[in-house]
Amino acid sequence: MLDTYLWGHVERISPEAPVPIFRKLRQSEAAGGAGNVVLNLANLGCTVTILGIRGNDAPGQSLVRQFNKANIHSHLLVDHDRSTITKTRIVSQGQQLLRLDEEDIRPVSIPNKNELIGLVQAAIPNCDAVILSDYGKGLLQTDGLAQAVIALASKRNIPVIIDPKGKDWERYKLATCVTPNTMELEMVYGESISNEDRLVEAMQSVMTEYKLEWLVVTRGALGMCIMDLASKPIFIPTVARQVYDVSGAGDTVVSTLALCVGCGLAFPEAAKVANLAAGIVVGKLGTQPINLFELKASLLTSGLDGITGDNMHKIASGPAAMMQVGAWKAAGQKIVFTNGCFDLLHPGHIHLLRHAKDLGDRLVVGLNSDASVRRIKGPDRPVLGEKDRASLLASLQYVDMIILFEDDTPSDLIKMLRPDILAKGADYAKEAVVGGEILESYGGEIRLVPMLADYSTTRLRNKIIANESR
Repeated sequence: MLDTYLWGHVERISPEAPVPIFRKLRQSEAAGGAGNVVLNLANLGCTVTILGIRGNDAPGQSLVRQFNKANIHSHLLVDHDRSTITKTRIVSQGQQLLRLDEEDIRPVSIPNKNELIGLVQAAIPNCDAVILSDYGKGLLQTDGLAQAVIALASKRNIPVIIDPKGKDWERYKLATCVTPNTMELEMVYGESISNEDRLVEAMQSVMTEYKLEWLVVTRGALGMCIMDLASKPIFIPTVARQVYDVSGAGDTVVSTLALCVGCGLAFPEAAKVANLAAGIVVGKLGTQPINLFELKASLLTSGLDGITGDNMHKIASGPAAMMQVGAWKAAGQKIVFTNGCFDLLHPGHIHLLRHAKDLGDRLVVGLNSDASVRRIKGPDRPVLGEKDRASLLASLQYVDMIILFEDDTPSDLIKMLRPDILAKGADYAKEAVVGGEILESYGGEIRLVPMLADYSTTRLRNKIIANESR
């Protein structure tokens, strides 16, 4: 399915009816449903194939382009009798005003079902894990399709992880793992779940009835519970952070869980990583996949306990940054951008960032990757790796977003984000600021921030080396 976002302002009520007048400023599109699952996997470094159905229309073609751009192998059968499922969200000042759904949720035809099973049979020998992402839109409700996929995977001992929908779990029978939320578990169990003891009873009952090896229940603010029938349940606490949007969190859980299990990690450890990943994506606006750098940074600061600070959501990939910056702009906020290596964070850096934030409403920091720093500063730099540098920046209250970039200059980032202000230290001349000409081409402004004297990473590094040699 295609997720479409219309970004804009609401400034008055219509004289025709008591409804807000929405003035559209821009539009963006993202792969939703199972598409978001595969984008999570691709961003985490997986080779991934997606199989499914689309319509012969512009939304379907948009999905194919997105998958091709992400190097995802897509085999989407074109059904000329249905349209591609589309969800259009109207967003003003970071809040959804309305969602318009266009969908046809009939089961697929027998010829399409048989062709899909054939595609699964051809692809599965090269797989380490299989995900059935069930959104209740007809495909996996097709009689016998899910069971055929589970049987094909079972013959090769390939784990099948299912993100479920609805109360008919017969189609999930004999799956390796199902990942419902509490409400979905209550629906299939048939009773309310009021406490942990009741939760465990429900999990045991459902696993026994449908012959499941594992069950992972996501519990919102309460975290997760994972168990198999041979062991005691494991309760995993939630990741403590601000929640902006829960869209796509289930996609991130099932994709991260499948990745970890496919790589050989045991289910309890895989669930802890998936819990951590979910905590990252709920800190983003809209349906946005996780990326490998975000997950590595959180793992570095939290280990596998799933407990981390409230700042990892600030570390964004390019597409996620573009969406968030667009939302800030639509809310009328002024975007300030600065960039650098920020190696061995010192008072001079803090001074620059604090004064840069004072120039606008949101401060976005472009951070040179380790490879980029080595090309610019030499083979002995950076002193701190990119994950450490990003984590330190994310802990600062002045910084709203960090984007890691591989190029030697931030020119492409500036073109993509179109900030209102580019802030640099006053040791630069305005005409020497990289990206300045891009900014000025659309009416942006370069601002130079006074520098603190006697602070530099090179000087600090040399002092440390001198002290160590004494």
